[in-house]
Amino acid sequence: MIRNSLITFFAIIIIIIINGCAPSYVPNVANTPLLSNQGEVQLAVYTGSSGVDPQLAFAITDHLGVMANGSFADRTDDSTDSYHKHQFYEMGVGYYTKIGTIGRFETFGGYGFGKLRALCDNNLWVSEADVYNNRIFFQPTLGITTKIFDGSFAARVVMVNVYQGSYNETGMFVEPVLTVKVGLKFIKIVGQIGLSFPMDTENLNFTYQPFMMSIGLHANLNQIF
Repeated sequence: MIRNSLITFFAIIIIIIINGCAPSYVPNVANTPLLSNQGEVQLAVYTGSSGVDPQLAFAITDHLGVMANGSFADRTDDSTDSYHKHQFYEMGVGYYTKIGTIGRFETFGGYGFGKLRALCDNNLWVSEADVYNNRIFFQPTLGITTKIFDGSFAARVVMVNVYQGSYNETGMFVEPVLTVKVGLKFIKIVGQIGLSFPMDTENLNFTYQPFMMSIGLHANLNQIF
């Protein structure tokens, strides 16, 4: 039993390494603003597993919000031929509401598109990706917000389409993320960790990055001005 468990464990680790080496799909940081009132404007910038991720959220009314997200990376390994470059742009619209004094619920949906090029050479195998992609997402979020601490859990569901020339593949992913913001009422240090895993692994024909981890800064412009 122990031997079978170890074999399964190492098999999972190998799959994760292969999928994360030169992935065709890299999930961006989930934007979880926890909006409160009409006119609220929030900005954030993260750096981590998906590169540099700027974010904007704006409350149009007391219950309607919009967001704009980006993700950019340009990494090159000087000791090997490995590199990773991507650009991704995304827009979303959604509903938000207060739950008591500090509780928040919001759900956003939207569309994004981008391009990714990557090459991984680790002396064991070589993997390469050169694709365009577009994505539809739906993201419910539950959290709390105070002057010094915000915390939220989001369960993003995405449909990713990866294509290049005649090659065209689609996959559905579930991406649970935990976001923490700590600091002053107008600016906070933020961190987010999460996973990305396909709903149908047997029929998924492109590689993906399974882990999400980023840190950054978050600003509430209404509190500043």
